[in-house]
Amino acid sequence: MTELRNVEADLAHFRTRVLVAGLAVLVAFSLLAARLVYLQVVRHEDFDAQAESNRTAVLPVVPNRGQILDRYGRVLATNFSAYTLEITPSKVEDLDRTIEALGQLVDIQPRDKRRFRKLLEESRNFDSLPIRTRLTDEEVARFTAQRYRFPGVEVRARLIRHYPHGEVGSHVVGYIGRINQREKEDIEDWPEEDQANYRGTDYIGKLGVEQHYERELHGITGFDRVETSAGGRAVRSLANTPATPGNTVVLALDIKLQKLVEEMFGDRRGALVAINPNNGELLAFVSKPTFDPNLFVEGIDADNWKALNESMDKPLLNRALRGTYPPGSTYKPFMALGALELGKRSPTTIINDPGYFMFGGHRFGSPENERGGAMDMRRAIVESSNVYFYSLANEMGVDTIHDFMAPLGFGQITGIDLRGELRGILPSQAWKRETYKRPEQQRWYAGETVSLGIGQGYNSFTMLQLAHAMATLVNGGKSYPPHLALATEDEVTRTRHPVAVAPPVDLAFKPEHVELIRQAMYGVTTGGTATRVFAGAGYLSGGKTGTAQAVSLGKHERYDARKMEEHQRDHSLYVAFAPLEKPTVALAVVVENAGFGAASAAPIARRVFDYLLQDQYPNPEDLAAVQKGQAGRPIGTPLKASEIPWPSENENAPASLRAPG
Repeated sequence: MTELRNVEADLAHFRTRVLVAGLAVLVAFSLLAARLVYLQVVRHEDFDAQAESNRTAVLPVVPNRGQILDRYGRVLATNFSAYTLEITPSKVEDLDRTIEALGQLVDIQPRDKRRFRKLLEESRNFDSLPIRTRLTDEEVARFTAQRYRFPGVEVRARLIRHYPHGEVGSHVVGYIGRINQREKEDIEDWPEEDQANYRGTDYIGKLGVEQHYERELHGITGFDRVETSAGGRAVRSLANTPATPGNTVVLALDIKLQKLVEEMFGDRRGALVAINPNNGELLAFVSKPTFDPNLFVEGIDADNWKALNESMDKPLLNRALRGTYPPGSTYKPFMALGALELGKRSPTTIINDPGYFMFGGHRFGSPENERGGAMDMRRAIVESSNVYFYSLANEMGVDTIHDFMAPLGFGQITGIDLRGELRGILPSQAWKRETYKRPEQQRWYAGETVSLGIGQGYNSFTMLQLAHAMATLVNGGKSYPPHLALATEDEVTRTRHPVAVAPPVDLAFKPEHVELIRQAMYGVTTGGTATRVFAGAGYLSGGKTGTAQAVSLGKHERYDARKMEEHQRDHSLYVAFAPLEKPTVALAVVVENAGFGAASAAPIARRVFDYLLQDQYPNPEDLAAVQKGQAGRPIGTPLKASEIPWPSENENAPASLRAPG
């Protein structure tokens, strides 16, 4: 018997199922619509920005680095545009094979590979690193035709820093180099605005003016928004904010004078600092030997680094800033000024000089060529009496000497606009307690004070400190901070802004005391140890020779340079100022292991004064004699300094980078 279906019930059940299904579809479409509204309306701006980001990229535009000029506008550091071949290691599967293949297209020398490996050790894997710089047009064309074979390798147009005068003034100008890992970590601690300004920047000042004035020279980074292809390559520029070039830094330095002084040193080691006592401007700041800063710009290769770093002459040491020396007899004028200012001695006090000074059973000697006899203050300076200043130091005491000398800048940081200045040693009882550990070493013995009077003992100063002190003395006690930079110049508007310098400190020396010391130092050039060197000068000057021990001698040993190794011989020093009445230059010079101050150091000072005051330049014969330490007064007829040709920036450029014409 066939079962009859309840049609009405089935229909109701069907309608219910349709309704449920319809509701389900409605809910699904509602959710879809809500999601669509959320994506298209609520998140529209976010996704639009992401889409735009996928389509475009914001690239930093690195600014042109500012130039460095000397006081007369001569270019000391500039930029050249050149092509470099660069590899991003993270995008290269087989680095060695890639480099070998590239060597078939462009000339890659073993030194290029060694330099690349050194950069690779110092950089992150995703940094773009140069394997070859300064590509020729032909090399660029060959690589471009084969570029598809080398993912992760690019030819880039870069501005390469160039130092047109090579080794001349290298310790002052300094150099730039690639930012290393430690410097990147330092940058991460900078304010966000400063960090943003270094995005895309691969190079930073490492030494000298390049380092100290990094922020001025760097400029302001620009940005370029470009449309990119699916492969990430730029297709076209959409908008840009141009970079602002770095400022030009103008130095007080006269690079022609700097070059002359470096030539006069020849192959000898030493330093010279020449300063204007009326404002603290540094006219020459020489350290010998020098080095070529161009070697460091793209990363120095291992062979050159080894030669510089392991050289016995230490060419990387800035002797003017970081070389410390006993001042020897150049310290005596300052001791005499201290005696006058502190009322320890009058100018007419007579001290008998028998050629030695006895203290505590110890005999403090004098050079055999000293005349000796009755010494007043002027004669003691002119004839460089050791005994006079032995006894003076003993009377003053170490702490009194320290307290007078410190304001003159001895043993102090001068504040020059270069990093890395050494303080040197101006001894005191407190200094000794802090320096030594054992109680018997910490104690100051009275006999140690005696040798301080002639610039020996613990005394150890830089030529910068000695020149600064001389400048302060001869201008009556006004201490101007020594500085290299005169001004910065806006590259766009050409507006010059003087570099801010701290006001001078007036030590308030009595004019009659200063005049007595100046006249005594004038006597050194007319009847003292520098007479032969300054004979016939067309101006009056004052100076003081000095001979400083490089090594200590035994109690019964006599100094004999002929029996000593070259590096053990005495240093030759000279401090001076000119003209006598209104000094415009004060200087300090040391020639290492060159003996008597009048033989090697004073002739260099004489020719510096001749250059600055009389527009004179030594002729080749005279220059050769100075280099050998065999000169006195100038030999023959000097050349006219203003007529000495000076190479242009273009003449000193590498051949591949010279401008046409």
